[in-house]
This record gives sequence, structure tokens and C-alpha cells, in this order.
Amino acid sequence: MNRTLLGLAAVAIAGFGVTVPATAAAATADYGPDTCRQGYVWRAARPADRVCVTPGNRDQTALDNSVKRTRWTSGAYGDHTCLTGYVWRGAFDGDDVCVHPKVRGQAAADNAASPGRKVAAKVWISKYTTSSTGTTDDIPKLKINGSHFNYGQIKLYVRYNGSNRIAYQVLINGTNHPGFDGGSFGRKTGLFDCSGPGKPANAYAQAHDLVSGRWSARVPIRIGCAVL
Repeated sequence: MNRTLLGLAAVAIAGFGVTVPATAAAATADYGPDTCRQGYVWRAARPADRVCVTPGNRDQTALDNSVKRTRWTSGAYGDHTCLTGYVWRGAFDGDDVCVHPKVRGQAAADNAASPGRKVAAKVWISKYTTSSTGTTDDIPKLKINGSHFNYGQIKLYVRYNGSNRIAYQVLINGTNHPGFDGGSFGRKTGLFDCSGPGKPANAYAQAHDLVSGRWSARVPIRIGCAVL
């Protein structure tokens, strides 16, 4: 029975034109903003469905799609009225595939959780001081923060505009921190914050998720504290 279910799932997935295997996840390559974190795959309830779910939930979705015609009957909701014991899945607007009620609940839960399962590669800058009054330790320094990365290696860069000359780089690990989705981090760079009136950004910070290949957006900063 298990082999039959897996076979049906494989056929249904192939019918959507999804070429990544169920166990591979979109997280093994950069698929843009819809890249799933490692351990999740696209649900593929329809070709455009990029909700990130567990491989088991995608297999269930494919199986339900493959047998949908056997669960429809003519009734109060037209030709796609569900047989007794089934309900419309509702994975997207207009999704009338009939499933067990618990599957509909899972689809709703996956829809809500999906944004936190994607490699959004969010990066922002905060400042800190080592505070010794009257010394350069009072000058704010830059800290690079990030969330929505994979759990694993992330490379941080600070580069100067134009030349892309590297001012700072370090290899870190994205780890779990309460309140932040996916692999997250906060790294003190030791670089002085040299921003101020008439001092526009002359560099940028950026993070590279090495698991998926995804890059964050470039975050403008001012470093050097001198006219370049």
C-alpha cells in the first residue's frame, strides 16, 4: 500500500512539471525569494504553488490531486461537491480538491508558516559601543544582523562601493534564536560607524547563504571615517 501511495505521488508531482525530487528541497539552490529553507519543499498543489512544506506534506498533496476526481459528486456545490467525509482543501483560492478535514487544516497551517520557511535572507545594521568615556570606544560600531537564512554556514561581507574592495568578511553559522525565523545571527564587526550629515554611504554589508547560494540585499553603510 505504501508503495502504491508513493507511486501515485510521484506521478502527480511529475504532472506538475516539478523537477526537484521530494527529498531535495528548493533549499539546495537559489530559486529566488521562493527558495525554501533546507528540509522544506514546494507544495505544488498547482504549478504556481510555492508554499514551503515538509516532503511528506507535498507527497500527500500530490496524492490528493491524483485522486481528486474520485472524490467529487454532483450536489449542493455543483459537480465538485465533495463526497461525505471530505472537504475542499482550500490551499489557494478556488482549490476544490477534496481531502480529509485534517489535511485542509494542515494546508492552512502551511500557508501561514510558509514565509518563515523561506530563505528571505534579511539583513539589517545595528550599532554598539564598547564605551570608555573619552576614547574612540565611544564611537558607535557596526553590527550585522540577519534572519530567514538556512541553518548552516553564512558568509558576511562589507565592501566599498564601486571597487567592491573587501573591508570585512567572516564565515559564521546561522543558528536558532527565539523570535527570529530560520537561521539568524548578530555579528559585531569592529568597524566604526562613520555616517553623518554630508557623509553618504560609501560601502555596503551583505550576507551569502552558502547552503542555498542566496544573497541578501546590500545594506548601505559608511565606514573609514575619512574622505576616500
